[in-house]
Amino acid sequence: MSQLQRPQESEYVEYYQTYTSRVPDGDILKILEDQAAGTVQMLGGMSEEEAERPLGEGKWCPKQVLCHLIDSERMFAYRALSFARQDPTALPSFDQDAWVAHSNAMERSWESLIEEFLAARRSHLALFRSFPDEAWTRTGTASGYSFTVRAFPYIVAGHELHHREGLGKALAASG
Repeated sequence: MSQLQRPQESEYVEYYQTYTSRVPDGDILKILEDQAAGTVQMLGGMSEEEAERPLGEGKWCPKQVLCHLIDSERMFAYRALSFARQDPTALPSFDQDAWVAHSNAMERSWESLIEEFLAARRSHLALFRSFPDEAWTRTGTASGYSFTVRAFPYIVAGHELHHREGLGKALAASG
């Protein structure tokens, strides 16, 4: 596989520009690999109690944020897989608040969520590495919008950076 080109803004809905603009230039798969290690290092120092403390009034706690990252990454990876395989089915959007509310994150250990995050990332990296070059520019519809396959690794990376920033601020404020 040759190095993936950054997607053009026309390859995903404008909403995701907030995330993709955060991603540095370079090999996106290496960025995703390194990013996961950095996120786990940052979160690994958090106690169970800290992981259950909301990040602010009406905000999720770190356990819920991490579960949201896992769920979102799985959903984005599924979209990439579906479009790479040229499935013509339009995919639905998802309600992140409903997913978090039913995630069971608060009944799980912090360690188990971190392990699941790493397992999901490894799986998605293997999936992305399996795509032939021509699959990356294939398109599909999700949430009523057109996306290319190559938009999804950038969305995953930027989405994680967005939430990692919030988690980092919460850690700094509590420490």
